Amino acid sequence: MGNTSMTIRVPGKLMIAGEFAVLEAYQKLAVTAVNRFVYATIERSERNSLTLHDFNLEKLKWEYEAGEIKIHSNDERVQFVCDAMTVVYTYLEENEIHPDSFQLAIRSELDDRSGIKYGLGSSAAVVTSVIAAVLNKFLGEKPAPELVFKLAAISHVKTQGNGSGADVAASSYGGLLQYASFQAEWLLDAYMNRNSITDLVERNWTYYGAKSIQMPKNIYFCVGWTGKPASTSKLVDRILQLKSDQPEAFERFLAASKLAVDHFLQGMEEANVELLLKGVKQNREALANVGRDADTLIETPLLGTLCDLAESLGGAGKPSGAGGGDCGIAFMPSKQQADELMKAWEEAGIKALSLQPYPYGATVIDK
Repeated sequence: MGNTSMTIRVPGKLMIAGEFAVLEAYQKLAVTAVNRFVYATIERSERNSLTLHDFNLEKLKWEYEAGEIKIHSNDERVQFVCDAMTVVYTYLEENEIHPDSFQLAIRSELDDRSGIKYGLGSSAAVVTSVIAAVLNKFLGEKPAPELVFKLAAISHVKTQGNGSGADVAASSYGGLLQYASFQAEWLLDAYMNRNSITDLVERNWTYYGAKSIQMPKNIYFCVGWTGKPASTSKLVDRILQLKSDQPEAFERFLAASKLAVDHFLQGMEEANVELLLKGVKQNREALANVGRDADTLIETPLLGTLCDLAESLGGAGKPSGAGGGDCGIAFMPSKQQADELMKAWEEAGIKALSLQPYPYGATVIDK
């Protein structure tokens, strides 16, 4: 294995259908990996160091002591990486693998060069890149995508305390996925009460499910950015507040979201464009309604325009992810309609992004 450097490429994600509802047990969500990436380069070196190019943090020293990685930095943004390294390092140690010193460097192209955030799941992709890099370097065999996913999910929930893990799944497995969340509370509890990380990874995760689905050939996927980054955690908190304040409204939303996602997935599976578009429209409506009930704006005016334009040109659109700004997505039944939509978006002040579903998860691209 020598001192050769190895680079791992990890895709970002876009949520497709089932947002917010996925936080509840057994609710399904569709998510896709997209063709923008985080890169992690790892090589053995005489001393441990970490470089995070996007934060201008260079050659930070770190060590593994008493089961924890300690990074010499007061910058809070290293926490995701610190926890990811702790989790993967501990997993290797439990399996009698003792990594040599190494340097790890991470750079992201998920956001625009001007620093604009598109909401492509950067912390999840960074965590997945760390886990995949260390495993690929030291495990002695190609890690299974599920191992990468589970370690990255443990780490991400440990840092963040919540989330569905769908972004981690997209980065780990790649492609378009039907996903059911492991439930953050369950995973945190299982982590706190674990015998070992290896044992936790090998357990059956009660609520979790992920399977690959295919986009029909006769459907065109468009992504537009509305120019306002959204705070997912704040929006999630407001929607979950509805669960205790107005349980009937929340249950109505779950039922509406489930129906929409079922139609969408069935449309995907049967290459039934009409049903797929119906599911997208129903999901848009369910999200707008729950936003109104929770007195929080999921579909901003510009996201509304994005969706209306898609519908007026024969397709269907909806906010992607938590809404409140960020990206909207649309499905169009022909390339011509997709091209017309992108033009109409630009005229309305919506930036059409050249994002497409990406079929691969965390991959070694350079040895």
